[in-house]
Amino acid sequence: MTLPYFLGCPQWQDPNWARSLPAGSSPLARYSSVFNCVEGNTTFYATPTQAQCAQWRAQVPDDFRFLFKFPRHISHDRLLTDCSDDVTSFLNILSPLNDVLGPFLLQLPAAFGPAHLNNLWQFIDAMPGGLTCTVEVRNPAFFQKGEEEKALNRGLRDRSIARVCFDSRALFSAEPDNEATRDAQRKKPRVPVHILPVDAPPVIRFIGHPDLEINREFLAPWVKRVGDWLDEGIRPFVFMHMPDNGEALQLAELWCDLLRARVQRLPKLGLETWPDQPGLF
Repeated sequence: MTLPYFLGCPQWQDPNWARSLPAGSSPLARYSSVFNCVEGNTTFYATPTQAQCAQWRAQVPDDFRFLFKFPRHISHDRLLTDCSDDVTSFLNILSPLNDVLGPFLLQLPAAFGPAHLNNLWQFIDAMPGGLTCTVEVRNPAFFQKGEEEKALNRGLRDRSIARVCFDSRALFSAEPDNEATRDAQRKKPRVPVHILPVDAPPVIRFIGHPDLEINREFLAPWVKRVGDWLDEGIRPFVFMHMPDNGEALQLAELWCDLLRARVQRLPKLGLETWPDQPGLF
């Protein structure tokens, strides 16, 4: 799909997506015929092999982008210290994907606070040329508009690094009356929505309400903002999550319909509905 921005989900396959994605040779090939980016959450928990990365590269078009997370032991366990060898090894394994890599997702835990900012700057400044990252913070001090947040924003702005905007307002407006919502509310941070204008493309992670229609009101401000960005020639990354990501495609489709009303040149998402297979009897 040709879009003037990047749209994706937190994964490229789910059993519930089988009837919605076009036919293709693999789940990734099917996904990348509709979406042009994906969050690489898998690398947060386990590192693939270089051979797997080469296979993934063969399954996506040239304009597709992977936004992989740095492994947990780098960002969470070591808080970005004493990890240069691990980073080098990780980047080498992903090297078959270099031409389709977006910014790496550097997701930092709540334990990573103002006292650790020098770790962040040293980590970013040591990134090899041609590779960059986008930073997601969760420590409360970085959302209080005080000196700590100003120091974070200033360092990111000086390096032209985007600050991930994590919007979980729709999720936390929901009653926790099902296991998927309760699990998402346990795991996702409830932080204010702070946007940092920088030269790098913005990165938005939207976590939806389990009732699809209720998301309209929460998506409306993003429709305006993303529409304005597109008018200005800015190309953001927008990721659509649901408490049950088996429903993420429907949220992405709703998002596209809403944004098309603001930016009429945009195409429809391109999902399909495959008919049920008739039984033998």
